[in-house]
Amino acid sequence: MRLLSLGRPSAALSAERPAHARGGLSAGAFAVRLAGLVMVGATLGGCASWFDTNKEETVFPDVPAEQRYNEGLTLMAKEDYAEAIKRFEDVDRQHPYSEWARKSLLMIAYVNYSMGKYDECVAAAKRYLALHPGSDDAAYAAFLVASSYYDEIPDISRDQARTQRAMDALDEVVRKYPNTEYAVSAKKKLEVARDQLAGKEMMIGRYYLEQRNYAGAINRFKVVVTRYQTTRHVEEALYRLTEAYMALGVINEAQTSAAVLGYNFPDSSWYKDAYKLVQSRGVNPQLNEQSWIAKAFKGFSLG
Repeated sequence: MRLLSLGRPSAALSAERPAHARGGLSAGAFAVRLAGLVMVGATLGGCASWFDTNKEETVFPDVPAEQRYNEGLTLMAKEDYAEAIKRFEDVDRQHPYSEWARKSLLMIAYVNYSMGKYDECVAAAKRYLALHPGSDDAAYAAFLVASSYYDEIPDISRDQARTQRAMDALDEVVRKYPNTEYAVSAKKKLEVARDQLAGKEMMIGRYYLEQRNYAGAINRFKVVVTRYQTTRHVEEALYRLTEAYMALGVINEAQTSAAVLGYNFPDSSWYKDAYKLVQSRGVNPQLNEQSWIAKAFKGFSLG
């Protein structure tokens, strides 16, 4: 004997009526029988854990994937992002192998990014890349991951581990998808991230200078000069090297850093200060081609 489904009463009753007609039960007998079935169904429902089946079964309406996806887009247009995500998640869950599920997964990543939910965006985008690595939208998914990390770059006074993570992800976009518009955007973000790391090195280097820890300061400015030559900090780094080497009495290296600064940035106010500084010792900026500073700038010129 089939139990009535308490979750969908109208459909269940309609299925029972033919059996009632064939069995010749009177209306009163049918009512008694129905009451008994409902009681049995309720009892079994309370003991569902015995059978480990559908403790809280959710019945989803039979909505086509495309319709549900478009509902999500409509909700996005209304900036109802939380509900939009639910629609896209429904598509992903109910139609997991469809093209609409693939699109929905990418939209889940995008909407989370729009809401500033970067961890959720990264999780969805990485899942997309794992499932659809050859998709035309893979570059965009990778860019969403990188952009999420980029938007979490902290203040320069804090640890810059997140900045490095953003740079790694941005560099991956450039390497894997070089001919896409996302690679162009990633390169621009990379420059900003590099500038951030260079700024951190400069901050520490200045502190060491103030403490007269000239060797420590030189090591920090060296990082800027060798790794971050295209950032806005390189001019000051060359001047600070001149300053630190002068303080140590290493005049030839001070002359070289001033000369490289003048050659590449002749109109820089930092060069004017460096020129005055070396002249205070009776010498002029002069390039020593054997210096690590000269070698770091070999073939590099903005002048």
